[in-house]
Amino acid sequence: MNPVLADLIQVLQLEQLEINLFRGVSRDLGFPQVFGGQVLGQALAAASATIEPDRNVHSLHAYFLLPGDVKAPIIYEVDRSRDGGSFSSRRVVAIQHGQPIFHMSASFQVAQQGLDHQSAMPSVPKPEELPDLHQLVSKSTDIPPELKSWFKIPLPIEFRPVNAEQLMSAHPSEASTRFWFRAVDKLPDDVVLHRCVLAYASDFYLLRTSTQPHGIPFPSAHLRLASIDHAMWLHRPMRVDDWLLYCIDSPSASGARGLSRGAIYDRAGTLVASVAQEGLIRYTH
Repeated sequence: MNPVLADLIQVLQLEQLEINLFRGVSRDLGFPQVFGGQVLGQALAAASATIEPDRNVHSLHAYFLLPGDVKAPIIYEVDRSRDGGSFSSRRVVAIQHGQPIFHMSASFQVAQQGLDHQSAMPSVPKPEELPDLHQLVSKSTDIPPELKSWFKIPLPIEFRPVNAEQLMSAHPSEASTRFWFRAVDKLPDDVVLHRCVLAYASDFYLLRTSTQPHGIPFPSAHLRLASIDHAMWLHRPMRVDDWLLYCIDSPSASGARGLSRGAIYDRAGTLVASVAQEGLIRYTH
């Protein structure tokens, strides 16, 4: 297996300290704090460890309270709020240096039949027809060399943008982003692991979309982005080692905050998840 992906799997495999108490480690992805997707994935892993295997997560709602320290372990405390006939509810608090840095509520459900409809996937080029984001950045003449180094950090997720010119541009553009993504290698057939990796990947480029109408280059030393909250609804089964299309739009930015929404489809056009996130956006010239 690709060593970077194997490392992510290890990061998502928490150490159990006691009943309902887990410890995780962090990886530095070049951000000034712990990557929010990592905390999401670990918190979901902690909650899932307290759930019967016949129940899968269908929604999570999280708040980021303080920046995480990459050099310190994170303790995850799970509250088993309720186990009903069809649903289970969990609340997870992430703690560092004696303070809560994050909390999340998650709901799990036994598989059931019901009404079924979805929005249609937009028509976009196939991932095989698009270049990898890192290849695009390495060839770009618009991104300063010191910022290109951020894209050289190996990631466990591969991205192929549909509208790369908007994602990397320093000119105002539509507040929407579309890209294919997948794990860089084959993952084990573990439903919980795939959903934790999806939560991890769902945090990439959401807030960036909120800055596109304002012509802010990305990355930029003058731009500060920080997730405030993150919500995710998992509609249908998926594999994160197969290509998934992430369609993001930003309906609003105000008060130093930006709101982004995302829809995630598999290659067959099935809507597998929906995402919403509000974050802090500060830009100093």
